[in-house]
Amino acid sequence: MAESAAANGQRRRPVRRREREAGGRRSNRFLVSYNDAELTIVREAAERDNQALASWVGDAALDVATEKVVPVSADTKDVLQELIQSRGQLRRIGNNLNQVAHILNADGDVTDAQIKAVLKYVQTAVRRVDEATLQLMRERRPRL
Repeated sequence: MAESAAANGQRRRPVRRREREAGGRRSNRFLVSYNDAELTIVREAAERDNQALASWVGDAALDVATEKVVPVSADTKDVLQELIQSRGQLRRIGNNLNQVAHILNADGDVTDAQIKAVLKYVQTAVRRVDEATLQLMRERRPRL
């Protein structure tokens, strides 16, 4: 078992509590139940954000309810990351195409190999963006 922070000479950061609301004291309460595995996940998230457990749960619930954040699966995060990377790749490919067009317009010589290389990058990027977009569409659920 790991030593406590006090035992090894380190001080723990004080837990940040939720700020008082302008609307007054919160007097409405309800019970939230978790199994052991779920509670471990929620506790770790609260600790990561340096918040008390109840404060973290309350803030997370309000953020989702007010659509300040929209919960997404880990797979969706991966797909979004893929789209972001693909956008950058498409931007670079667009720059390459502009260079090819500039050379062609200036009566320069562009080899078949150069054109095929650029088109290969375009096809790959478009395929990756298409796949990521389709994955997001499959996971998207309509809001009622």
